[in-house]
Amino acid sequence: MQATKSKIPAKLKAVSWREKIWRQLGMTHQPTVKLYSGYGHAEQLVLYGHVFSFAPLQRKKYSSFFLLNLLALVRLFIVKPIAGAGVILSTEKNEITSITEPDGFIKLNWTSEVALAFGWHRASVTLFNDADAPVAEAFGSYLVPHSTQFGFISDIDDTFLVSHSANFRKKLALLFTRNPRSRNTFEGVVKHYQLLSLAHTVENEPNPFFYVSSSEWNLYDYILEFMTINGLPKGVLLLSPIKTLINLFFFRQNKHGSKKDRIIRILEAFPKQKFILLGDSSQQDPAIYASIAGSFPGRIYAVYIRDTFQKKSRSVQQVLQKLEETGVPCCFFVHSAEAILHSKKISLIN
Repeated sequence: MQATKSKIPAKLKAVSWREKIWRQLGMTHQPTVKLYSGYGHAEQLVLYGHVFSFAPLQRKKYSSFFLLNLLALVRLFIVKPIAGAGVILSTEKNEITSITEPDGFIKLNWTSEVALAFGWHRASVTLFNDADAPVAEAFGSYLVPHSTQFGFISDIDDTFLVSHSANFRKKLALLFTRNPRSRNTFEGVVKHYQLLSLAHTVENEPNPFFYVSSSEWNLYDYILEFMTINGLPKGVLLLSPIKTLINLFFFRQNKHGSKKDRIIRILEAFPKQKFILLGDSSQQDPAIYASIAGSFPGRIYAVYIRDTFQKKSRSVQQVLQKLEETGVPCCFFVHSAEAILHSKKISLIN
């Protein structure tokens, strides 16, 4: 591998007393690779990640004490990405080299040299220093969906995770005082998603779920822990560009635009499947979903929007009414029980 521009030292120092203190605080000052879930098929696979020189360690203990939850949340944004770092992806008979982007982001695209079975596959990424010596490694997984009839693309905040996105004060209060194990789902939403995961398929061949959110990659482990604890279907998380603590409150990105782009890439990756889109009314989901349905006629089987922001209810109803006129069934609901009844009505679930 060619020398990188990352200035990772050719020889790492032994763990110092400073590093030991950082680790006690749930941080590390050692080069770190972070891998997220990916997806694809033999013709095109993709896996994402980040490389950091300073990053939080994965949380192992949870507490109801608000100060500990506040510190645990804040440290997720205390990161120092490494630009231009050389990494190698290793999978089944595949080895791909890549260089991190300016924000430390890794986007690995490859074509499998062997036929891949449906389901989840393991992969590893190794970080190399300026002397081409390995200094860090991480493991992740990517999904090759079963050839089911449906796929599901869901938002996260205020779609199944109670977040109060439309109220900045309440949103911060939840983030800063709760942890992934003490946050709440909407009543009945887990049951609905579990039913959808088996819609027109069998238990050992579940429908693929993609969770596309405006939340930053910083919150990947946080969201994953919440989903696992609450029994939501396992799926691929696709989040927004990472933020450092300094720009958490002062720097705005067009995350909704990138969210639309990520959904489009999913539809393009799986052209034989019809998709169900799930979101809420607190932000831009209705408009994004309507635009996507217009760009991919016949590909969107249904749209579900949770009514979480009454000030926008009328305008959302108008958007969904126009969408239904094009032949896409829509459900604008408050309680998940309504969404379940609608799914039965359109023969999506039994």
